[in-house]
Amino acid sequence: MPEIISIVGKSGSGKTTLIEKLIPEFKQRGYRIGTIKHIFHTFEIDKKGKDSWRHMEAGADTVVVVSSDKIAMFKADTCEDLNSLEKYFQDMDIVLTEGFKEGKKPKIEVFRSSVHTEPLCVGDESLKAIVTDVKIDTDLPAFGLDEIKALADFIIKTFLPDKKPHNHIRI
Repeated sequence: MPEIISIVGKSGSGKTTLIEKLIPEFKQRGYRIGTIKHIFHTFEIDKKGKDSWRHMEAGADTVVVVSSDKIAMFKADTCEDLNSLEKYFQDMDIVLTEGFKEGKKPKIEVFRSSVHTEPLCVGDESLKAIVTDVKIDTDLPAFGLDEIKALADFIIKTFLPDKKPHNHIRI
């Protein structure tokens, strides 16, 4: 099973931006990476009236849409917690989630002093590092907002010490 790490922080802190920077860094190092975005409202990505939508409306439990360059799966399912999603990521080395601050998976918090007055998860046993634009009084490893290589090194050393990259090509 892949290692799941939650990138957490208050709204506007830069969670998405951090994940966007980490993905190519891990890919360059040969790791397979998945992401999970936690949202608080229901959503529909399939368009009403389309064949795949009609299949689900007819009662299919899983519908897969395939093109020459993408595969999408629609699944009638619920998410109890992050562990219930691991089955969808078995071929990944690492999964980064955006959100899930209440979960017990390892967390890396993004904190921007211009957006909020204090970090969200200090004191949470699951918090393993902070990415920030200011110095924070903590014993946890801290990284600047643009220290992507150093943060990736930390994640690999801490969470993937025995996981070998799938290729050794460096771009």
